[in-house]
Amino acid sequence: MADLFEEKNISPMLLNEVKEPFDDENYIHELKLDGIRCVAYIEPKTVTLQNKRFKDLTHIYPELSGICKCVKKKTILDGELVVLTDGKPDFYALQRRSLMTDSFKISLAAKRNPVQFVAYDILYCNGKDLTDLPLMKRKALLSENVKEGNNLSISRYIEKNGIAFFNLAKKENLEGIVSKKKDGLYRIGKRTSDWVKVKVMQDEDLLICGYQPDENGNVKDLILGYYDEKGELKCRGKVYLGVSKEERTLILQFAKKNTVKRPWFDKYKNTIWLKPELVGTARFMHETENGGMRQPVWKGIREDK
Repeated sequence: MADLFEEKNISPMLLNEVKEPFDDENYIHELKLDGIRCVAYIEPKTVTLQNKRFKDLTHIYPELSGICKCVKKKTILDGELVVLTDGKPDFYALQRRSLMTDSFKISLAAKRNPVQFVAYDILYCNGKDLTDLPLMKRKALLSENVKEGNNLSISRYIEKNGIAFFNLAKKENLEGIVSKKKDGLYRIGKRTSDWVKVKVMQDEDLLICGYQPDENGNVKDLILGYYDEKGELKCRGKVYLGVSKEERTLILQFAKKNTVKRPWFDKYKNTIWLKPELVGTARFMHETENGGMRQPVWKGIREDK
């Protein structure tokens, strides 16, 4: 039988989305963290971090090497990488970290903006696959087998009162909440109604289809799109706010070999059109009547998608 730890190919369980929070004694509720999903394979002396696309992130976040001290046995944790600013998750700071490649700059950033690993599930411990255990049993095993410290913490939760918890998240300008069924099993790579998210702001993963340059030829506005159910590329609109200097440079480098002559969307003039391969996330209030975004802000390019 295949060993989850040795194979290191776990695709995390995914979330469905619902529009409204709910109260249900059969569910627990956790904060939805504004970070990057991560599976951690931990031994008493080593750590391997992987994102949803199985990319090894270990070298990008050297400050997490010490989480091996938090376990005594081989363990697999499902969790989130976050950077905290004033006590709240700061995706923009995390996203800047995720794009770094220079080891010296990474070491400086690890001290200035350290990444935290927030664990909310345990999938394996001491040779045993735990994914077929109910959630609350896994939560108990997580607390029993993992010690907090060294930039690792365990996600807190409340029971039943999802509506009040969501309203608190909204008041504090947090991303939202995640509600999980107490007796739900961990379905690797699956999206089920056992885990659902309720978001304060709407996030959407979109394709960078092109950009409008400024007078110096640098990236100004990003033109964003998505594939509909028929596989046709549709326009979601454009965004300027939130695009970092590093991302503008990355997009210009991508454009050197990945431009297309045919415009994807006729309504945008003076646009450099790109192969729709780069994925990023935009945050906005709600969808407009013509399918655009109200008050969009760019969150960042996602290398894990």
